[in-house]
Amino acid sequence: MPQAPISSHMSPQIWALLLLLACLWGGSFFFIGLSVKEVPPLTIVAMRVSIAALILHIALKIKGETLPLHKPALKAYAGMGLLNNSIPFCLIASAQAHIAGGLASILNATTPLFTIFIMHFFSADERLTKGKTAGILLGLAGVAVMMSSTVTSFNADFLSELAVLAAALCYGFSGIFGRRFKTMQISPLATATGMLTASSIIMLPVAAIIDRPWQLALPSMPVILCIAGLAIFSTAFAFILFFRILASAGMTNTTLVTFLVPVFAISLGTWQLGEILQPRHYAGMALIASGLCVMDGRFFKLLKLST
Repeated sequence: MPQAPISSHMSPQIWALLLLLACLWGGSFFFIGLSVKEVPPLTIVAMRVSIAALILHIALKIKGETLPLHKPALKAYAGMGLLNNSIPFCLIASAQAHIAGGLASILNATTPLFTIFIMHFFSADERLTKGKTAGILLGLAGVAVMMSSTVTSFNADFLSELAVLAAALCYGFSGIFGRRFKTMQISPLATATGMLTASSIIMLPVAAIIDRPWQLALPSMPVILCIAGLAIFSTAFAFILFFRILASAGMTNTTLVTFLVPVFAISLGTWQLGEILQPRHYAGMALIASGLCVMDGRFFKLLKLST
């Protein structure tokens, strides 16, 4: 079917959707930060992906779409389920048992840095330029500043920070891996449904074997609501919203959400959980944001137009 052309300029409606998406993904760090106090990380992830997968199957049914189940598609779902859901979700949830959600969101904002670097080696149409290299170096400098006090201690905080960076690296690889869905002509909604279903098949037995959730105490109502919010809003609805923005504004514009997610995550963590970030964390965030600005290039174009 013919697709509407992607616009390089975003309308106020797209900007509103982008802010909503940043709020939903920023809220995921809040939901996890509260839930991990009572529920083990693997169980949180298993419930997150399985509930979200169920919702997306319903959405797929409402739209009248079918989920392709041929062998290449099943392999792709499994790969994306691991790289884009199971592994990074588990790493971030485990990390938030030790570090603030705001800090985790800042470290997770390095995803575009890893993506650009990985695409240079695994993609023929995305090569490193001087600007992108400078952006990556600025981002790495920001990471170094944030981790400066924990790198010598090798404690739980340091390992948790490394875990979030590893999650960002997984997201970078998933961006490359996910390109195969376009060649197989699988719709974005079916892609999201398939990979979350694969994640559920992976995570439900893993959580059952390791956490034995039936032996755990029943979590409090606020935590139950947080897990539900994490699955419904920050996963299922966020994926639908993400693919809608992607189809209208393109990948470059959609990645602007990376700038906005830490703002919501830090605000919610400070307001509701009493999380406190150190000056080095804000300095690191500024360096990472500067690196993303350099890589993106649009801000420099705006400066040239205004002069």
